[in-house]
Amino acid sequence: MPEKHRIVLAKPGLDGHDRGVNVVARVLRDAGFEVVYTGLRQTPEQIAEAAIQEDADAVGLSCHSGAHMTLFPKVVKLLREKGAGDVVVFGGGIIPREDIPKLEAAGIERIFTPGAPTADIVAWLRDRLSAKRASA
Repeated sequence: MPEKHRIVLAKPGLDGHDRGVNVVARVLRDAGFEVVYTGLRQTPEQIAEAAIQEDADAVGLSCHSGAHMTLFPKVVKLLREKGAGDVVVFGGGIIPREDIPKLEAAGIERIFTPGAPTADIVAWLRDRLSAKRASA
């Protein structure tokens, strides 16, 4: 049986809204992923450290506070600085459409906005992480 992919989910910044990330965590677990949810109000440093300690294949970030343009790229930067640049980073939350290309340019591979079917998140992660594992 293939090894399970490990996903760290996190809420960076002062955002206290975690309903969506809890739903995503449950859906990913039900789909067979190992999920580590770091909880609310995490710093980018805490998130990067958790991803490294947990040997994560991917990090999912959720933000509803409007600080995504600062916090999401900082997580990517810290992962790269710490030698974990191969960790796939994706995000979700209240993200204006015009910010998505900027986030992608900063290394956040995919953004899922409110209303995104959870099946799309599962399918994208499976495809992306299978491709990552095949190229390793």
